[in-house]
Amino acid sequence: RRFGYGGYRFIEGRWAPVAKALIETYGLKDGSSVLDVGCGKGFLLYEMQKILPGLKVVGFDISRHGLEHSHEQVKPYLFNYRAQDVYPYGDDSFDLVISLGTLHNLRLYEIEAAVKEIERVGKNKYIMVEGYRNVAEMHNLECWALTAESILHTSEWIWLYGKLGYTGDYEFIYFE
Repeated sequence: RRFGYGGYRFIEGRWAPVAKALIETYGLKDGSSVLDVGCGKGFLLYEMQKILPGLKVVGFDISRHGLEHSHEQVKPYLFNYRAQDVYPYGDDSFDLVISLGTLHNLRLYEIEAAVKEIERVGKNKYIMVEGYRNVAEMHNLECWALTAESILHTSEWIWLYGKLGYTGDYEFIYFE
């Protein structure tokens, strides 16, 4: 719990539907490249590579705890890094950049830097964050989101993406 991972452990196949959807939606194939910003323990990247063994994966996370407990098969492709720092990659380096459940853990000025970097290094982009649509969901989010720094209404996230020139896909999860 201290690291925001609670009992988060590997469960075979749990991330497989998400991995399959990302591969199909973005037309990934052997030789395609994926960057996971805030990869945690790398479980999604592992499932993606299981489905598509020729997929080139890279992930980074701020949590040394998460990286130390990552899946052994993808551990060599993961490193410790902050989402809001300039990424060590050139423009359009990746066929897909994903960030699931990470950006709401940053302050607004850090979100700006991270979104601009995701936009810069990815040909395709997909971001998922926690948001809220009403007071009850805001309350639940405030109680549940242990590491969240930016608790924003869905409309605020959408406005922010537009303001920052983000052209990728996005989605929200809610605590109803």
